Amino acid sequence: MNKTIFNITKMDCPSEEQLIRMKLQDFDTVKSLEFDIPNRKLNVYHKGNPEPILSALETLNLNTTLISTEASSTVIETDTSNRQRRLLWMVLVINFVFFGVEMLFGIFSNSMGLVADSLDMLADSIVYALALFAVGGTVARKNNIAKFAGYFQILLAVIGFVEVIRRFLGFEKMPDFQTMIIVSVMALMANVLCLYLLQKNKSKEAHMQASMIFTSNDVIINSGVIVAGLLVHWLNSSYPDLIIGAIVFVIVARGAYRILKLVE
Repeated sequence: MNKTIFNITKMDCPSEEQLIRMKLQDFDTVKSLEFDIPNRKLNVYHKGNPEPILSALETLNLNTTLISTEASSTVIETDTSNRQRRLLWMVLVINFVFFGVEMLFGIFSNSMGLVADSLDMLADSIVYALALFAVGGTVARKNNIAKFAGYFQILLAVIGFVEVIRRFLGFEKMPDFQTMIIVSVMALMANVLCLYLLQKNKSKEAHMQASMIFTSNDVIINSGVIVAGLLVHWLNSSYPDLIIGAIVFVIVARGAYRILKLVE
């Protein structure tokens, strides 16, 4: 048995973790995975050469490098229990509910920032759904689910980006900054709760650190929408809302690209 340590600099939240788990689930040589998200490290316990594992991880474009490989007699058991599945269902439901909440209030408040943030929540829901429904299935089934999810997500991002451009060129009423801030704070709390539950389940050690939570993309996006809401109020302009919306749509499209990399 070998233990190979990878440095994955763009692995900063549980969504990337689920993508990695799905990418490596069909490797018979991989026995277990140990994630250290705050330090961007992945320990893989496996048999044979680590190069095929590295090649698979590189297709996700998370900036993966191999640090070391050594013989090991220790194997971290992979958590495939019902408790983990219940937890994944919990975070999936939380993300999907807030997708609906942010989308609804984004439309009513005329905020592209909230609409874009809702699609980011939907993207996370898709990742968790893939982890639940694809694991244990055939390779063909996994690929079909990933393709559908990835292309659907890209379609939503393109539609959203086109709407941002239309609003930049047109004359739209000002977004309701108070709704933007209140709903974004609620979404921020939901994301922090999801990250807390996931990391508590994995380990009682460094994974619980707040630094991990506040380096996650979701928390940054939520905070960005809150700042945009404040700028809308202070500058009396809709441009901050449109700018944060465009940025988030790009992030959503990037996430969709990573999902499509699973089928390669």
